[in-house]
Amino acid sequence: MPDRFSANAASLSGPASHVFPVTPSDATDLTEAVRALYIGSGGTVSLRTVSGATATFLSVAAGSILPVRADRVLQTGTTATDIVGLV
Repeated sequence: MPDRFSANAASLSGPASHVFPVTPSDATDLTEAVRALYIGSGGTVSLRTVSGATATFLSVAAGSILPVRADRVLQTGTTATDIVGLV
């Protein structure tokens, strides 16, 4: 199948080229750092950014995209579910 965008450089503002389901964990990193997270079922999202900082996003609505580069979604404090990593 042709890919009209194969010659374009990837950017943080461009669409994701890969996605994967995220299982929150206090001990295990994501399989790769993400450019954003899709939140399928709303709630609180606690995460660690690629810089090592931790953050908690309260009252994240279902269907939201969090544009944050993260390498771990923490189980402690995360109530949102159906989270998808966007790369």
